[in-house]
Amino acid sequence: MRLLTELSARADAAFTNDHHPKICGRIWSALDGTDYDERHESDEPPGFSYSLVFPPRDMREGDDRYLLVASPDEELLAHVAEDLQDERELNVGEMPFRVEDVTALDPDVGEPGTSGTLESGTGVLVRIPPWQRERYDIDGGHGDSATFWRPEHTMEPFRTQIRANLDRKHGLFAPEYLPGPSDCDGELFDGYDLLKTYALPVEVTEGQRMTYVLSKWKLNYTVRDDDHRRHLNLALDCGIGERNALGFGFLNLQEDDAGR
Repeated sequence: MRLLTELSARADAAFTNDHHPKICGRIWSALDGTDYDERHESDEPPGFSYSLVFPPRDMREGDDRYLLVASPDEELLAHVAEDLQDERELNVGEMPFRVEDVTALDPDVGEPGTSGTLESGTGVLVRIPPWQRERYDIDGGHGDSATFWRPEHTMEPFRTQIRANLDRKHGLFAPEYLPGPSDCDGELFDGYDLLKTYALPVEVTEGQRMTYVLSKWKLNYTVRDDDHRRHLNLALDCGIGERNALGFGFLNLQEDDAGR
């Protein structure tokens, strides 16, 4: 599920694409004092993902903009929706907004046999652990740090890490008795169309900035069965790759012109 938040610009402002921490902070603030608050300091996936403000262009006072927050947990989204409706002033970096409306959406990749495309609305972060570099013939000049995935590393480590990460999310947010992605035959996606890779400096905590190497994708799929459908919808809800709490790995159904 996801929330579509309709925003109105309170002043003229230039668009910036590094406002992940501001949205992240507002979501965690909405979850403060709830059972979800303990995830804030955890290394586990947070169970939500979100878009950047869109459409991504400079704005004039009164212009409409939108924000999406997704999660497989309806109660988590209910806390976020309540916070946005109770405190309608939303400052995203230097972009000041007023929350005009919050609507629940429930996108679905479709029944078995359905073909479609998921597109990464924000950059996807994939890192290759140091103990796996030799397996992929990756130069060892990175020390003990994980290696950011780049196209020259080939698709195999990207697919492997995406699946392993979704396995982890399935173990946290899906019923235990249901099979996860690695328990089923077949790939998550039929095709991986790389749009671009880029480096993005992000303020991960106050006063601390890190530069991440991210990639954007169009991911083609044909739903094989109910389990595969559930795995793809989990990716829609939780995002793919790492650091989803920073806004990375948010997915959209491409055929939805509104970006939903």
